[in-house]
Amino acid sequence: MSLNIENHPLAQFKHCPKCGGEFVVNNFKSKKCKECGFVYYFNPSSATVAIILNDRNELLVSVRAKEPAKGTFDLPGGFVDMGETAEEGVIREVEEETSLKVVSLKYLFSRPNLYVYSGFEVHTLDMFFLCKVNDCSGFTAADDVASLRFVPLNEIDVEKFGLKSIREGLSYILENKMIG
Repeated sequence: MSLNIENHPLAQFKHCPKCGGEFVVNNFKSKKCKECGFVYYFNPSSATVAIILNDRNELLVSVRAKEPAKGTFDLPGGFVDMGETAEEGVIREVEEETSLKVVSLKYLFSRPNLYVYSGFEVHTLDMFFLCKVNDCSGFTAADDVASLRFVPLNEIDVEKFGLKSIREGLSYILENKMIG
């Protein structure tokens, strides 16, 4: 993935977070402070995506309650917190957004994404997990989820999903028959 240097996220950072000195481009992935020499590397934020199926082989789909892509379809998941593994993050996010408890999971693959938050492009690496829950009946939409429902796999329209990485990931899953 190539980025335009004028639109690069580091262009928004003018001052060193360590000493407040002038930040200059060091290379495509970093900036360097002219005063103290501190080098800041720009890396993607870790995010998770949960693929949850019920006993009828239907996919748990959420509707986004907030921007970006408010009102569009999504899958449970979110940002991994500091000090947390991706596995812990997806388990926590599923419980926060659905009240379901993940009992086992399997890592599937990852996709890069741009997530616009407060006008700032957050580069993420979205990690997809197949998550098993014992009881799918007691889900409740919470946190940044407006509603939840199970959708039969043959009725999934990936174009209704608002985030590019979710559309791409779900397309990949369905095309390669990774679920179902």
